[in-house]
Amino acid sequence: MIKVALLISDNLLPKAENARVDRFELVEEVGKLAPALAALDMKLVEVRWREIAQRAGEFGAILPLMVWDYFEGNEDVFLSAIAKAESVTPVFNSFDILKWNADKSYLDELAARGAPVIQTLTVDRVTQTNVARAFEALETDTLVIKPKVGGGAWRQVLYKKGEPFPGTNALPPEGALIQAFLPSVTQEGEYSFLYFGGRYSHAARKTPKAGDYRIQSSYGGSEETYVPTQAERNSAQGILDSLDFTPLYARVDLLRGPGGRLKLIELELIEPYLYLPHAKGEGGDNEGAQKFAAALKAAIEKHTRRA
Repeated sequence: MIKVALLISDNLLPKAENARVDRFELVEEVGKLAPALAALDMKLVEVRWREIAQRAGEFGAILPLMVWDYFEGNEDVFLSAIAKAESVTPVFNSFDILKWNADKSYLDELAARGAPVIQTLTVDRVTQTNVARAFEALETDTLVIKPKVGGGAWRQVLYKKGEPFPGTNALPPEGALIQAFLPSVTQEGEYSFLYFGGRYSHAARKTPKAGDYRIQSSYGGSEETYVPTQAERNSAQGILDSLDFTPLYARVDLLRGPGGRLKLIELELIEPYLYLPHAKGEGGDNEGAQKFAAALKAAIEKHTRRA
């Protein structure tokens, strides 16, 4: 049986002092992935990502799916640990993919390739001057300001023209993306399309609680199963097809733009929650988990043949 390391952050440990309120998502996801992997002779083992450089030799594959703190000032340490681990054991997605995806300025690259990316301004640091320019350039009176390296709405700000400028501790600590706020997030919600081995699996529609715009469960957001149109699937697939690699897992996050077309908000290739409850089946019979497991097994076998 192949042992597979599922990397987790310390804030997902059962007795962590700063335990995340959405730890239940880890429990739910493992409850589906573990039996699906076991059916293909793979054993899923939870491992602190901070230990994986030393323990990589214990495993046949490494999944960084639950590293939900790598962006909180830990990016360099995390990537260093992954690089060391990958020199011993294959990591899916690979170090090169993780490094590329960690800096959200990859959106500029995808836009240059023709992907339907929400219009984004990338800055080295947020200032009143570049925010004022963003209002004009993006033709909006409400902005979303988020870190270039971030996740889960960490250090993310919704800023309306004329309001007091946010304090330093609220804003991204370094580089940032500045985007126009799209009202569709509160009116319609955000969409997540899941792909395993480059193939579509399932989708979910995520909506914020009343009075908020953040769709994460930790902020009161909720989700429901979504069946995309063929045109929407083609658009999301086109984003993946623009890459020069095929990730083991990918989550394409989209919002409806003013013209009615879905726009890419983020392409999640590091630690996306997989929304497996919105694929058919429970436990190891979950079709999304089964597709993930099959893609992982194929990736391990391909790596073994190359070695």
